[in-house]
Amino acid sequence: MDKYVTKKKDMNFQNVESLQQVVNVVNEASAALHDKKRTIRESAIPEVLGGALGAGVGGVASFAALYGLGTVGLSGAGIMSGLATAGGAVSAALGGAISASVAGIFVLALPVAGLAAGGVGVVSHLKNKQLRQEKERLYKEALLKHEAIIRALKSEKDADQSRIEYLQSLNILLQQAIRDLKKDLGVA
Repeated sequence: MDKYVTKKKDMNFQNVESLQQVVNVVNEASAALHDKKRTIRESAIPEVLGGALGAGVGGVASFAALYGLGTVGLSGAGIMSGLATAGGAVSAALGGAISASVAGIFVLALPVAGLAAGGVGVVSHLKNKQLRQEKERLYKEALLKHEAIIRALKSEKDADQSRIEYLQSLNILLQQAIRDLKKDLGVA
């Protein structure tokens, strides 16, 4: 895999959910290969196959810290004393330029903002990694099913016309899935 597409707007499949259509086609191809009497009529995705044939193609941490620093819990006085306690050192370091309570707001918000940004980054990285792995897995699976469908078309050349059309539809859909996955994966 050479140049994986990283910009969502340039991807054919922008999330794991969007790959479901490929999963459906791969599953249908598998069913077709296991049941030589299966046609579009028995398919789980008849409209898609018919169309293919027709077309041919961190807030809690700060909340807990605020609650623990206050003298009276979450009452107004408790909140103010908690903020003053949390921001006292910052206020003193600034020569009292801002009140301890105001400094406390920033002191307690900073970990939340940092953790939130870090959390979003980690989750995004994991989701992108999962998406890429799923694309690679489906690409390999689609290639295998495509080759098997081509073999079935050759070996079943004398089959009923509805069976031939069914296999041709699967062939078209698998070709398109492979093409789209290749683009996303940067396969030459």
